[in-house]
Amino acid sequence: MLRPRCAIITGSRPLVGLLTAACMLALSGAAFGQIVTPDSADPFAPKSAIPRKPQTFQKFGPKQQAQLTQTPTFTEPPSAAGDTGFDATNSKKAKTKARALAAKKPGAVARAQATSSDQSPPLAISPYQMPFPSGAKNAMASATGAPPVEIGPIRKPLKKRKRAEDDDPYAQLGVQAGAFTLFPAVELVGGYDTNPGQSGNAKGASLLWVQPELRAQSNWSRHELKADLRGSYTGYSPDSDPTLSRPNVNGKIDGRIDVTHATRIDLGGRVLVATDNPGSPNLQAGLAKLPIYTTFGGSAGVGQKFNRFDVSLKGDAERTVYQDSKLTDGSTVSNEDRNYDQYGVKLRGGYELRPGVTPYIEGAVDTRRHDLAIDSSGYQRNSKGWTVTVGSTFEMSRLLTGETGIGYTQRTYDDPRLDKLSGVVGNASLIWTVDALNTLKFTAESGVQESAVAGVSGVLSRDIKLQYDHAFRRWLIGTAKVGYGNDNYKGSDRDDDRYMVALGLTYKLSRWAQIKGEFRQDWLRSNISGNNFNESSFLVGLRLQQ
Repeated sequence: MLRPRCAIITGSRPLVGLLTAACMLALSGAAFGQIVTPDSADPFAPKSAIPRKPQTFQKFGPKQQAQLTQTPTFTEPPSAAGDTGFDATNSKKAKTKARALAAKKPGAVARAQATSSDQSPPLAISPYQMPFPSGAKNAMASATGAPPVEIGPIRKPLKKRKRAEDDDPYAQLGVQAGAFTLFPAVELVGGYDTNPGQSGNAKGASLLWVQPELRAQSNWSRHELKADLRGSYTGYSPDSDPTLSRPNVNGKIDGRIDVTHATRIDLGGRVLVATDNPGSPNLQAGLAKLPIYTTFGGSAGVGQKFNRFDVSLKGDAERTVYQDSKLTDGSTVSNEDRNYDQYGVKLRGGYELRPGVTPYIEGAVDTRRHDLAIDSSGYQRNSKGWTVTVGSTFEMSRLLTGETGIGYTQRTYDDPRLDKLSGVVGNASLIWTVDALNTLKFTAESGVQESAVAGVSGVLSRDIKLQYDHAFRRWLIGTAKVGYGNDNYKGSDRDDDRYMVALGLTYKLSRWAQIKGEFRQDWLRSNISGNNFNESSFLVGLRLQQ
């Protein structure tokens, strides 16, 4: 409070009264808080005590206040500018699609932002921005309710490569029949054979070959059933004596029942209808027609997986029946002594070393019982045998698929005059896809065949074949085949070697039709004179498939 100094001058009553009134007014104004202007202030008072003019503020209307309280929405990514929003890069900002839509219709801002974010490329991370630690990043994500964001390069997922068969525009499509896919086909082949009788006295004949086939594959989520049925009939004209026209049927059915994920039941069936080769020593002399034999059988077993180890036990039964032989003089000769039943058990164990490679060891025992204890030559043909095989299955990136094995077999006969038959055997079925144009196929078969020759225990047969396919174009496939076979007659000095070479060409018209041509040359060389022969075949055919 300012207290004005009032001078009291005595001696003059009017002057004293005026001064007294002025001091009272000054004191009363200070007492009620009135502002004293600098002109009326004490010149000796400090400057801080001098009151200042109050500040004035801009007044906003309701519209401006609503804009200030509204939460801002940013349509552009933040830059490396300061807090004031000033951008020192001096770069021209492109008008985004969201701003253009917002200027026309405010309600389309959200849709424009979603569209712009989907089509725009990912934003680059500024070198001045450090990525969050994993703990802090996840903590911030959980606080906001959003999933954690991984900072890193965005890579495009690799395109899944198609399988080789899916790239073949001429591959067989099949027919859907309920839960099965059927692959029917038929081949009509004609040509000329220089020695259909496979004898030293070659006599040629034209031939007609009809071969229908049907493959079936189940499409179940569990269990499996597949079948492969092939039949053919070969007719010769003019026919020789004996007639060489004959049928051939080869079919098999395999099934699997998945009891659990590790336990299964394996089932199978097979049938074979054929004749002996025209030059076989098992045939009687003076035949008017080749006798037909039929072999049919089945198997059943159980398999169990223990992690990578797989073990299976299977039982097998088979029967072979021969027709009577018709001779040129009109008489018939019974082949009942050649009919027999075979029963066997097979145990197999395999260990998966890596996906697609499973080595295995397999042991089998069997017995053969003929309808007649003694054959027409006076020999007891019943026998017992065993076989041990080691091998492996392959499925390596679909470049090498199949199975191969090698082992040893031995068979003993009830008749002591018949020698024990034993030897090395092997079986294989491998397909090697070298590249998109070249494929190699290797097959091997071996087994012990029955014999009707006096003093011969049986025939140990081995066959191997190598086939090479080259695609000159997708619709033009060239094929080359080479093969070798050996027939060892145990109890006899006879040993036959068989050789085969073939060249073929396949022209694929479409998925449903193909034109095929083949030239084949066969030789047989025996250590017994009079059994050698040469045979050449020229074949042209049409294949229809669905």
